[in-house]
Amino acid sequence: MSTLPGLLRTALTLAATGVPVLPLRAGKAPFGNCHRCAQNACGGRPNMKTAGPCHCAGVCHAWAAATTDPAVIASPAWAAAWRRAVCVGYHPGGAGLTVVDLDDAEAITWACGFLPATRSVATMRGEHWIYRGPMASRNAVRPGVDIKSTMAYARYLGPGTGTMADLPDAVRALAMKGPAPVRPASVTVPAGAGAGGCPHRTPAYLDRGIAMAEQRITEASSAVHATVYRTFLAVLSRHGRCGCLTDAHVSRLFTAAQSKGETARHCADAWTNARTTLGL
Repeated sequence: MSTLPGLLRTALTLAATGVPVLPLRAGKAPFGNCHRCAQNACGGRPNMKTAGPCHCAGVCHAWAAATTDPAVIASPAWAAAWRRAVCVGYHPGGAGLTVVDLDDAEAITWACGFLPATRSVATMRGEHWIYRGPMASRNAVRPGVDIKSTMAYARYLGPGTGTMADLPDAVRALAMKGPAPVRPASVTVPAGAGAGGCPHRTPAYLDRGIAMAEQRITEASSAVHATVYRTFLAVLSRHGRCGCLTDAHVSRLFTAAQSKGETARHCADAWTNARTTLGL
């Protein structure tokens, strides 16, 4: 049996697949620069136009320290950092990836209607949506949404669920400075359980959002209860007040949950709890 610490073992496994990794300390932050490089005395490697790596012996310069070299990752110079680390970080851009960091339910529901489905990883409050392809990183592209790719780091939170899609132009556009993307024009959709027309979404938008919610539930490989509740919460936070949800939409979500072993009672409780949380 391997005697490697769990985080180091995870880091080496990721590195073997071409994902540059680094240890992260408490607060999900990288370790501080070494004495020689403190306060960017060396010129500030993170300001380089290309993606790392840092050439210091220890864990230095945040994302630029990320590497796929097992000799560096398991080196004595990195050992102290791994002993203090609380999670594994990685450089998405260095792995040819982009992470759309969705901080909360509102951000998730926005993404369900605006971005194509891709691999998703649950975070404490939201989700990471991972696309194939690098781009410039940028924080706060809209409320609750950050983009982490080149010259940035993200936490590794597991393999996630869903099939990874190619980076779409819609994500690239988010990093461009300028007006926010225009939402679809308002139309009326058939009334149902909510008894009213949706004032801010097209029928196709709603159907797509429900389909993505079904996919998120059916592809959950763990924490099914939490995934079902979080998905219900996301759907209701966007459409729970506008009246566009019909009995058929709700039935589709419950059926997806039951296909993963949830009982009808669990579905009803999760739906009620989500409505209560949102004050519906």
